[in-house]
Amino acid sequence: MNSEVTVGIIGAGRIGKLHAQHLALRIPEAKVLAISDIVLEAAQQCADALNIPKAAEDYHEILDNPDVTAVIICSSTDTHAQMIEEAAAAGKHIFCEKPIHFDLALIDQALAVVEKADVKLQIGFNRRFDPNFKRLYDLIREDAIGQPHLLHIISRDPTPPPIAYVKVSGGIFLDMTIHDFDMARYLIGSEVEEIYVAGAVMVDPAIGEAGDIDTTVITLRFENGVIGTIDNSRKAVYGYDQRVEVFGSAGMIQAANNYPNTVLISDARRVHRDLPLNFFMDRYIESYIAEMQAFITCVREDEMPPVTGMDGRVPVVMGYAARKSYTEGRPVKLSEIASLA
Repeated sequence: MNSEVTVGIIGAGRIGKLHAQHLALRIPEAKVLAISDIVLEAAQQCADALNIPKAAEDYHEILDNPDVTAVIICSSTDTHAQMIEEAAAAGKHIFCEKPIHFDLALIDQALAVVEKADVKLQIGFNRRFDPNFKRLYDLIREDAIGQPHLLHIISRDPTPPPIAYVKVSGGIFLDMTIHDFDMARYLIGSEVEEIYVAGAVMVDPAIGEAGDIDTTVITLRFENGVIGTIDNSRKAVYGYDQRVEVFGSAGMIQAANNYPNTVLISDARRVHRDLPLNFFMDRYIESYIAEMQAFITCVREDEMPPVTGMDGRVPVVMGYAARKSYTEGRPVKLSEIASLA
């Protein structure tokens, strides 16, 4: 077991800087040697702030560095598959933010290169590492509620993203619901065989003009018989709404929202509290640290990554099935999606 994992980070945007902070300041088993970004100034500012030795404009400088053991890919989605292939060919272990790509053929190609190179690949579905949802996962496997029957995931953003982002994000099912698709598979431990979607534009007409929807309810039928529902909205005026309920033959478990404090205010009119956390970086900060710690651990101890490349592929398939269901107004089996392995 190596005592330290040397890391290079590709992408110095919001998520790249977050991972850089955690690796540099909170995960002692990791040492960040370099960070790159197509905007060199962004990479340099991050390097200066965190005492990272090297900032580069070209990520190949990281891949070509023999001292770098693992790379963290935080660039735009359209670059992920290519960078995964290049990193694997260079013998680097890989952490890549979701999704791997929007093109299933390119995903398959990248995963094949990773397998051939025999390197580790972990996909950034950080919500698996949230303490609330991990507790649900553990309780289900401890048979605390018997056989699961129903799953309900509520995932609503406080504000919609910019329209420019909506136009390139792949749509609500691939940029927002994709987290919930992964959470559904993770909690239930079974694959989804069929998806049915009802959706609408209820928040911002501009989202509809961009070819997307902003409000949806999704029904999932799992291979093991469990029925799941996901409800998404691009705008919850009260904050970042992230809740899960699993109902089973012997009981029910729930995970509630996170709040900035536990204070209850009681006055002559009502009992109330402050609104839930209002930004995903606040709501899921612990999970981002935990997922990166898990990646570093799997590299150090030669373990299987907790979120594999196939775990990254399946939610993309589910996203396309959801879009097809919405467009065609019918249930869609995942087996209908092209290139499904």
